[in-house]
Amino acid sequence: MDQRTKVLLLLVFIKFFLIAAETDQNDAAALRALGSSWENTPSNWVGFDPCGGWVGIECINSRVTSITLTNMNLTGQLSGDIGSLSELQTLDLSSNKLMTGPLPQAIGNLKNLSSLCLTGCGFSGPIPNGIGSLQQLLYLALTSNRFSGPIPNSIGNLSNLYYLDLTDNQLSGSIPVSSGTIPGLDMLLQTRHFHLGKNQLSGTIPPQLFSSNMNAIHVLFDNNNLSGIIPSSLGLVQTLEVVRLDRNSLNGSVPSNISNLANLHELALSNNSLTGPMPNLTGMNLLNYLDMGNNSFDISEVPPWLSSLQSLTTLMMEHTQLEGPIPANLFSLPNLQIVELSNNHLNGTLNIGTTYSNLLQSIDLQNNSITNFDPITGGNNITILLEGNPTCENTDQKTESYCNSSQSSSPNLMSRNNCLQVSCSSDQVASPKCKCAYPYKGTLFFRALSSLDLGNSSYYVAVEESLMQTFQSYDLPVDSVSLSNPTIDSFGYLGLSLQVFPSGDDRFNKTGITMIGYVLNNLSFRPPRLFGPYFLIASIYDYYAGNSEFDRSNKKVSSGIIIGAAVGGSILLLLLVLAGVYAYHQKKRAKRATEQNNPFANWDVNMGSGGVPQLKGARRFSYEELKKYTNNFSEANGIGSGGYGKVYRGTLSTGKMIAIKRAQRDSMQGGHEFKTEIELLSRVHHKNLVILEGFCFEQAEQMLVYEHVPNGTVMDSLSGKSRIRLDWMGRLNVAIGTARGLVYLHEHANPPIIHRDIKSSNILLDESLNAKVADFGLSKPKVDSERNYVTTQVKGTLGYMDPEYYMTQQLTEKSDVYSFGVLLLELITARRPIERGKHIVKEVRDAMDKTQKLYNLHEILDPPIGSGTTLKGLEKFVDLAMRCVEELGAKRPTMGEVVKEIENIMQLSGLNSNAESASTSETFEEASKGHSHHPYSNDGFDYSGSFPAPR
Repeated sequence: MDQRTKVLLLLVFIKFFLIAAETDQNDAAALRALGSSWENTPSNWVGFDPCGGWVGIECINSRVTSITLTNMNLTGQLSGDIGSLSELQTLDLSSNKLMTGPLPQAIGNLKNLSSLCLTGCGFSGPIPNGIGSLQQLLYLALTSNRFSGPIPNSIGNLSNLYYLDLTDNQLSGSIPVSSGTIPGLDMLLQTRHFHLGKNQLSGTIPPQLFSSNMNAIHVLFDNNNLSGIIPSSLGLVQTLEVVRLDRNSLNGSVPSNISNLANLHELALSNNSLTGPMPNLTGMNLLNYLDMGNNSFDISEVPPWLSSLQSLTTLMMEHTQLEGPIPANLFSLPNLQIVELSNNHLNGTLNIGTTYSNLLQSIDLQNNSITNFDPITGGNNITILLEGNPTCENTDQKTESYCNSSQSSSPNLMSRNNCLQVSCSSDQVASPKCKCAYPYKGTLFFRALSSLDLGNSSYYVAVEESLMQTFQSYDLPVDSVSLSNPTIDSFGYLGLSLQVFPSGDDRFNKTGITMIGYVLNNLSFRPPRLFGPYFLIASIYDYYAGNSEFDRSNKKVSSGIIIGAAVGGSILLLLLVLAGVYAYHQKKRAKRATEQNNPFANWDVNMGSGGVPQLKGARRFSYEELKKYTNNFSEANGIGSGGYGKVYRGTLSTGKMIAIKRAQRDSMQGGHEFKTEIELLSRVHHKNLVILEGFCFEQAEQMLVYEHVPNGTVMDSLSGKSRIRLDWMGRLNVAIGTARGLVYLHEHANPPIIHRDIKSSNILLDESLNAKVADFGLSKPKVDSERNYVTTQVKGTLGYMDPEYYMTQQLTEKSDVYSFGVLLLELITARRPIERGKHIVKEVRDAMDKTQKLYNLHEILDPPIGSGTTLKGLEKFVDLAMRCVEELGAKRPTMGEVVKEIENIMQLSGLNSNAESASTSETFEEASKGHSHHPYSNDGFDYSGSFPAPR
């Protein structure tokens, strides 16, 4: 090894020890855990100090505040370790297509997060409800993933949100709006961008969604399955600039007050089933793109108000029942470029006149009834299409280009490469400045268009110039930009191939790639107004420059450093001694941290040494035991999966059946939290509570072992999934069993326990269809006898959550009472707590009429519950439920009082309240055939509209 190399290594060594302890230990540990679960992380993600220069990581005062790793070809899942980075403000993993799996619930712990960008990844599953906890969030872009399920109502809690983009996923269900204490998107008054296109959303557009207090500029609901009418409340949002409702199943008339949107630039309502008169858009002086095509409006003449739209560039009204002649002054609009009026009933003579717009490019009037046309001479080269009109039946005109669409020239794809003589090596591309390089590539998709002239390169030059100005303002190493190959896809989006060329070298380093991606994905680049909102799908970049920081250091080694080599040996020896001391202390420190994080680290099973959890009745299983009981965790023994992990059926050596919940990595708790939970569960023993048989805490595993409860959940029964149909007596039995389990937790457990997640999917049915309360993952002990509440972060399931707890963050036993009241209403209606945007409490309250039999609730009662003659005590049952769901906890009964009232109702109904079973319309043997959903699976959804429960 020569002296020069020794000096370089010495400098690196010195730098390592100077900065080795800079990053907060918890943040560093979280990043290392994230990195270990990914492939293709940057090569310099090594060592103990991410703040010391890891690619994509930015820090303030030793805390990690930004992770920007766009287009890194990262592979893997985002684990729950992300939730430990409490100071994180920016998370951008966009354009990593192999980042897959669900988003962890722990993302809701990032209370300082202001920007979350996951555009162009492969994430799937539901959007976690915890996103609604990110009160500082300004920018939320989950574009082009595979997210499914409903849009969480909790997003409505993001009062600071500026940009919401959920485009191009598989989201379903209705657009959520607020109801009572349940939030919704109508609460996002400061949000400017509502991008929900290219999903599977259904139902109507809620009128409540829009109001005069909103500041939205973009409402993009295109390419969904939305139905019903366009709400007139849309006309109240005066700030709107772009509205896309095209490619849905909307019907009815367009509200007349839509013309109040004086700032609108683009309006697209095409490809729906709209009827009634064509809306009068007089006064929309900024409108430049209008697409009303493929609807069933009333037959009418070409609207005269069109000639007042002085900013109009594109008019799309094909297949809209237009008739009569075309007014010549239509073509005189000064900015008009594209006119599409095909497949209508237009007739008479086509007269373009002599004062037509000098920007006019194409007029499509195919399949109308036009009888005459005098071709214009000179002037612009305008494409005119008249095929399918009587005028083209004339023998003399059949050969004219305007009578034969096949002869019309298609738009030219851009080819502005002036470097055809430049020869580049394989994979390299000649830049606009004729330099061979490896460009950053991708496709920009624009979702709002003011012109469809794909061949006009001047428009794209403006975008290129705007891009260059943006890159230069961020001091990025960009030499030039090229846009090409414009195409319009089936969703009406304009795609432009993008190439960004490096300056100073023939390729980018990883930092350059991440910064380019960040600029293009976080609204830093604002395209010219003609193009509107966009998103980027980037290609994998495989041509990174080497370790640029090391290379620069290598190039800057001076003769002064070479002279220092004379004393390098002694300094190196000193540093090695220091390194040994440092490593010794780090080892001890790591050991202490391990013991702190793992309370069982020093637990000797035979000796029962310090750190042993105080268990009552539950045993510690070894990993090998559970592996044996589940046949090596075979798929055949799998009976469920969800946010916590997978659930397996097992059989003990005694023949007893067990259910094993095996946590996946991103949902594992800290050691102390896991110890607390199993201690808590091991102390509760009641016939109406699921029994914890034991646990496993070794080989980086966290597993809970429960008794096996065979008959599914109450949710399964009410929805028909389990084929177990509970009649009135059976539902009363469920109510009394659940109530008694809660009385035990509130009054007899030591310390008292608040369950915090009572819902139909957490109540299980045993062999005799008796209720057992399960899933204590959110339970909270009341350890302070001086207070009647616990101050804690709000957690629970939407629809069941106590509004008082939600507002005050003060948890009491009365919070469980509220959830239990919702469960009672669910038992008699079999309706989801939140259905079609309405809360079950409000639905029952609105329908109730105490002067009528059964309180006039016949229409919302679940039919299998029985007829009116058999529902003895139902009125008292409803009264009890409504008392349980009073908004103020002080007005609700205790669970002890609830038990007494249900016992009275059961006696009134002729049912023994001490009975051990309830009648059903099917036997257990019949019902269990084909039953596949296991009660422990907790698949992340609840019965109240499929919202994932926070973990």
